[in-house]
Amino acid sequence: MATKEEYWEITFEEKNELPEGYSSEDYEPADLGGTDHGANPVEYLLAAYAGCLNVMAHICAKELGFELKSIKIDICGNLNPARLFGQSFDERAGYKEITVKMRPDCNADAETLSKWKDAILNRCPVGDNLKNATDIVVNVK
Repeated sequence: MATKEEYWEITFEEKNELPEGYSSEDYEPADLGGTDHGANPVEYLLAAYAGCLNVMAHICAKELGFELKSIKIDICGNLNPARLFGQSFDERAGYKEITVKMRPDCNADAETLSKWKDAILNRCPVGDNLKNATDIVVNVK
């Protein structure tokens, strides 16, 4: 069964402020019975990864000896919702690919930025969980 892929995109800036009254509730789109006033679970996943990349970007810049004035992170992912809705089990339910574009405001040269990027990707815990299988234990009582 052919289904369309859905695409989510989030831009994360380290200076973003949370809106007043922010909560961690999930807001699914209206056609799924939600209010569509905030992030849904797969958008939270992208935001968690962007947030973790931001933290690691600052840590690694300091270790490499350059000033990271600010960073803008664009992150997006593609997934096919057919499994979510029980229409097809041919593909996995999660993101097929997550694409990240980091735009640092700094004076580091290209070689240093390459080392910086490698260090971030090597040490980011959220990225590690996304790239590697993680045992998940669910109990129902």
